[in-house]
Amino acid sequence: MIQMTARRLPLSPLLTRMRDRTPGLAASLLGGALAAGLGLGSFAVLVMVLWISSPYPDSGPGGALHVAAALWLLAHGAELVRVDTLSGVPAPVGVTPLLLLALPVWLVRRAARDAVEGGGDRRDRGEDGGGGGGGGGGEGALFVSGRTAWVGVVVGYLGVGAGAAFYAGAGGALRPSWVWTAVCVPVVAVLAAGAGVWSAHGRPHGPVDSVLFVLPREVRRLFLGAEERERLGVAGRAAGVGAAVLVGGGALLVAVSSVWHAGAAREAFLQLTEGWSGRFAVLLLCVALVPNAAVWGAAYALGPGYVLGAGHVVAPLSSDPAPLLPPFPLLAAVPEVGVGTWWNWAAGLVPVVGGAAVGVFVARAAGGSVGGGWSRGRTVGVVVLAGVGCGVLLGGLAGVAGGPLGGAALARFGPVWWQVGGAVVLWVVGVGVPVAVGVRGWRGRREWGVWGAWRGVRVWKGRGRRGGVAEAEVEVQVEVQVEVEVLESELYDFSPVESVGLVASVAPAAPVEPVAPVAPVEPVETVMPVGAVETGVAELVEPVWHEDAAREARWAALREAGEDGA
Repeated sequence: MIQMTARRLPLSPLLTRMRDRTPGLAASLLGGALAAGLGLGSFAVLVMVLWISSPYPDSGPGGALHVAAALWLLAHGAELVRVDTLSGVPAPVGVTPLLLLALPVWLVRRAARDAVEGGGDRRDRGEDGGGGGGGGGGEGALFVSGRTAWVGVVVGYLGVGAGAAFYAGAGGALRPSWVWTAVCVPVVAVLAAGAGVWSAHGRPHGPVDSVLFVLPREVRRLFLGAEERERLGVAGRAAGVGAAVLVGGGALLVAVSSVWHAGAAREAFLQLTEGWSGRFAVLLLCVALVPNAAVWGAAYALGPGYVLGAGHVVAPLSSDPAPLLPPFPLLAAVPEVGVGTWWNWAAGLVPVVGGAAVGVFVARAAGGSVGGGWSRGRTVGVVVLAGVGCGVLLGGLAGVAGGPLGGAALARFGPVWWQVGGAVVLWVVGVGVPVAVGVRGWRGRREWGVWGAWRGVRVWKGRGRRGGVAEAEVEVQVEVQVEVEVLESELYDFSPVESVGLVASVAPAAPVEPVAPVAPVEPVETVMPVGAVETGVAELVEPVWHEDAAREARWAALREAGEDGA
């Protein structure tokens, strides 16, 4: 046996990297395909249960599976085409139930995060040799790189999605629009997988900075840096708070209107279908469309309203007569036709509360301290940035929550995204800026300690009151003029004392003979340094805050300060 056969030749660096990355890429591909399969399986199970429970199904199990695949594509925002219309002209279906959209987003994000973290667990088990419980909690435990996990999950998910799209387009009553399918499904997969990888790596700033570097230099300076990142983070969180308040207010409006029109909603629910299976399907559809209704309610409260067919706008100021709509429980909550009343105008409280919430959030983050808080201009800028972000969020939700439900009169159905986004920016900036400035000023005044100083003067007034008229006049002057002195005394938390006289110089003493050791003494109480004398030695004096002499000295100092100010 020669040396070359005894020792194994090392692999090339390229083959080593491919060998190391292949398990992570394969696991990522499998995770993406599994996420798509779970989503398709969920829709297939639901549709098959409804098909089995239906007493008069329109088609066989193949048709039900085609409908399940089409609904899975609709959950990604893709537009469908209904081919079995009475007129024979295909009609588009573009209203995406937002509750269905949450399922694929969650599945893809979870698959991408597990693809990154799962590889780290395998590496720990392989290299640490089974027992160690140490570690793996840091970044070194992430064996699969973010790019590999992201690409693998996206490719695996889109591979299954392409098969589902071709299967849905091969037959069935609902067929996908190929343009919308080619755009929406990859966008959802890419964004959700990116969010999962980003969260698995601890949400670093690197990916955000790489996106910001594309911007011009003048614009880039507004976002790079520690303070700029802090303001950008506060603006993003404030935008999320404002969007949540607006959508929650819209849901409240829908709930109140549904209770008000409960009779019409119940009649529509019973009229739409017969049998418990059909009513259960209608109930599930209503539940899936509840987030859409909340966004519609927010659009109504903001002012632009929503469209129920081409040229028929429902808004707080007035509602145009809508075309003949199908009996649907959620549509029964639409306000009456005509000029709005003060009940309709009361919906304007929702954007007011949303803008105020953004202003308070930014003001609390800005801080009211004198030295470390943001300036008024920076606070206003963060509110404006939060308003723009909130407008983008609500505009995107409005665009997904609406869409066509047919041709001609039903070509536009739901809120108009750009109108909703613009209204959100106006409301949030118009209400949030004065609220943020006011709350910031109020919190800053509290940080100055004006109220605490006033309370301290009032306490001293009560302790030093002697009952004379001249004493009362001095008390009023002290309350007005000695604000700074009181604040300074509160900062140091002890009273000013009289100056300490000079210590007389002492001749050095003669050395003494050593004495026997003495017993240890008890430790003395901690004393407070009062001031340093000219010899450089500090006198340690017991605090005499509550003694009568000290109280009289403080009161005399306040009188003198009041007389000097007068």
